[in-house]
Amino acid sequence: MRIDPVDQRIIASLVADARSSYAEIGARVSLSAPAVKRRVDRLRAAGVIKGFTAVVDPRSVGWNTEAFVELFCTGKATPAQIGQAIRRHPEVIGAYSVSGQADALVHLRAADMGHLEQSLERLRAEPFVTSTRSMIVLSRLLDGPPTGQPLTVPER
Repeated sequence: MRIDPVDQRIIASLVADARSSYAEIGARVSLSAPAVKRRVDRLRAAGVIKGFTAVVDPRSVGWNTEAFVELFCTGKATPAQIGQAIRRHPEVIGAYSVSGQADALVHLRAADMGHLEQSLERLRAEPFVTSTRSMIVLSRLLDGPPTGQPLTVPER
């Protein structure tokens, strides 16, 4: 699907505030509300926009500790197998296959250090995990796109 500059501005508006009305977005991109709705529907149908969600501050619900964990796995573990296994861990909020020495990078959130330690123990117990290396997050420097930065889609 080809995304034009108007689609990019609509997407940027939704990323900034997904609760914006089609009329508000239309005013920003010089389209009518129905035209914006048609474009958003098309972007959703094409899978460009995957959904809308509430962003909750994890600390406000008691998840105060986070870490990034490098997983080192047996030679036979595939990214699909790693992904399937880590989905069983509710503390995992992101996971990535990566280049370099580690086989995967896992982003964890936990209530406290004890909870994080339990989560790490359960991850290490997966049959394909040979070792881990953890980095505890001390503070977040940036969450999401930088404020005021437009979302742009590179030309292909």
